[in-house]
Amino acid sequence: MSELLKIDNISVSYGNIAALKGVSMSVQEGEIVSLIGANGAGKSTLLKSIVGLEPLKEGSISFKGELLGQATGGHYKGVPTNLLVRKGVALVPEGRRVFADLTIEENLDMGAFMVREEAVVQQRKEEMYEFFPILGNRRKQKSRSLSGGEQQMLAVARALMSNPTLLLLDEPGLGLAPLIVQDIFNKLTIINRENKVTIFIVEQNARLALKSSDMGYVMENGKIVLADKASSLLKNAQVRAAYLGE
Repeated sequence: MSELLKIDNISVSYGNIAALKGVSMSVQEGEIVSLIGANGAGKSTLLKSIVGLEPLKEGSISFKGELLGQATGGHYKGVPTNLLVRKGVALVPEGRRVFADLTIEENLDMGAFMVREEAVVQQRKEEMYEFFPILGNRRKQKSRSLSGGEQQMLAVARALMSNPTLLLLDEPGLGLAPLIVQDIFNKLTIINRENKVTIFIVEQNARLALKSSDMGYVMENGKIVLADKASSLLKNAQVRAAYLGE
């Protein structure tokens, strides 16, 4: 496997508050990688920095060996967020953020806004309807009519419409019933294995995230404090006490 995403000693601040402090980590091609940690640890800030929504104060982020963002001499330079889709990066944001007044089909069309060939767009939509049958059955309904779990599936499907190499997910299980969360993670595993999409998940459900992942990282107060194979982190006494309720 080759390194797909490299985060090298990045720092991000909100005013005088340091949100990320010298964070370094990597995502290998074909992996599912999870980042766990408490609320306010800096997990969502890290995802935002990858897609250029939060400028770096220090460090650099690379994708397929190409710089996405770098801070040197106090100046930040990064690839515009909208162009990341062309490079193969897609984000499913926290809270799903589907377009409530658009239909399921229209939401999927929005996910393919960079795709010029209508036949390709139509083919991908049919693939999403097959993979998420509930979306196919209700394709003409406005997304506000969907349950939270269905909206999360739509958010994932919308991101997949751009045919990403790397799929970033920010708290996909937030506010959802356990069975729905398990179903979503099962779908993500299939996407990873069958579609060959590399996945990076930020998630508070540490047990489920690590069980679904190849590699895991633990963040506390804006720093990576543990990094190991996900299976090893599940056995780690510190992780078990702090995040698994044992």
